[in-house]
Amino acid sequence: MRYAYGVTSALLLAGSALTLVTGFPAGAQVAQNDQSEMRSVVPRVGAPSSFADLTQQLQPAVVNISTRQRVKVQNNNPFAGTPFGDLFGGGQGNGPQTREAQSLGSGFIISADGYVVTNNHVITADGQGEVESITVTTPDGTEYPAKLIGKDAASDLAVLKISRPTAFPFVKFGDSRKARVGDWVIAIGNPFGLGGTVTQGIISAVYRNTGSGSAYDRYLQTDASINRGNSGGPMFDMAGNVIGINNAIFSPTGGSVGIGFAIPAEIAAPIVDKLRAGQAIDRGYLGVRIQPLSEDLAASLGLPKNRGEFIQAVEPGQAAAKAGMQAGDVVVKVDGKDVTPDQTLSFIVANTTPGKRIPIELLRNGQRLTIQTVVGKRPSEEELAQQSFDPDAQDDDQFGPNSKPQQQQGPSVLQGSLGIAAIPLTPQIARQLGAGEDAKGVVITAVDASSDAGSKGLQRGDIVLSANYVNVTTIADLERIVRQAKTEGREAVLLRIQRRGQPAQYVPIRVR
Repeated sequence: MRYAYGVTSALLLAGSALTLVTGFPAGAQVAQNDQSEMRSVVPRVGAPSSFADLTQQLQPAVVNISTRQRVKVQNNNPFAGTPFGDLFGGGQGNGPQTREAQSLGSGFIISADGYVVTNNHVITADGQGEVESITVTTPDGTEYPAKLIGKDAASDLAVLKISRPTAFPFVKFGDSRKARVGDWVIAIGNPFGLGGTVTQGIISAVYRNTGSGSAYDRYLQTDASINRGNSGGPMFDMAGNVIGINNAIFSPTGGSVGIGFAIPAEIAAPIVDKLRAGQAIDRGYLGVRIQPLSEDLAASLGLPKNRGEFIQAVEPGQAAAKAGMQAGDVVVKVDGKDVTPDQTLSFIVANTTPGKRIPIELLRNGQRLTIQTVVGKRPSEEELAQQSFDPDAQDDDQFGPNSKPQQQQGPSVLQGSLGIAAIPLTPQIARQLGAGEDAKGVVITAVDASSDAGSKGLQRGDIVLSANYVNVTTIADLERIVRQAKTEGREAVLLRIQRRGQPAQYVPIRVR
């Protein structure tokens, strides 16, 4: 016993000795912000004491861009078309007239011979306006008439050209893929028309998806102040490289609140090169309408959220339809790339060469399958705008002024679980709702505004075509599916809804 006690004492003493030498108990983990660890990562060396030298070197290549526009306005002269019309300057016509308008933004010179990069929206007139002239003003106050070389609405980029006998100061693109959250950056531009304004901050996030659904919804986020007029200006890293093009802000007030977005150089540079060379920019296209796999949508499908995107509709005749994709599919991988909030389906496909054959992995009715797809060519933004529809549009036309809803059936289950009341879809009601007489489903007659169905925009007159991918033809069908979902522990039911004048779409409704 004495011997064992002695060994124990020795071990305890050894541990105490180790504690005195190292400064922490044997086997203990060092705090992440322990001074011994922080000495090697605190940005003392990388944090400049001043940005003055960097700014002085870069600022000569940053320019102000202004446009003069002619915008059509409606003639509101109440005496137009009468003998008194001329007294109000309206003439005898009642058609649209024009007025002058201006826009201001920023840009930067990328070559000694005067090529300038900016945002497309800086040099594009709103609505039915027409840009009459573009002027580039350098930091020394010299104005140059600019020629539009090319612009691309999808990426919101444009290239201009100015000229003079001597070389222009210019800057080059850097590699935005090396940018890390926490890196210092400076933004130079002309906010609110104030020339040569410099702001500094850090990279707040990389590859930020703003939810716009565009083909290039992938930005560098920064807290460097960006305001109106900064659009098109450069974001520099501490080596003086352009790693982003300031593009937008998130703000409830219209001013900077510390959330700004820049187009990454890795996206902008190849597009700028093509615009500068006069080449067409072809992008991939599948022909689907999609939405992220939100928490409610994932719950209705029994899937993890934020992995994959949900197909709401498939356009006939396009690449997705030809490959056999269907509404209700969940796309999880495209050409070997996972579909995530940071790497969306739109982004992956848009950056795929049209005509390329790629595999697409998707989930359908709980089964994983892979289909081969030949990527199509993305239509122009104007063509896409004509094809678009508003999924939140409200249709106030209900069953008709003289129609009387039938006796509601099954309120206990549908009202209690989904917050809706419904009746069977008869041929008469189908005609009144603009659906074919052979349409099958049940019709919503009332929605509890406090329910999830109410918050999701369901309304009287919507037709429920299916629930959890099972076609619904009677109230009993819908009730049975709701009960089954609750038995399986699902928190939501996926309804396919048809509304007058709109394509059918899936809506996840939480069960209460």
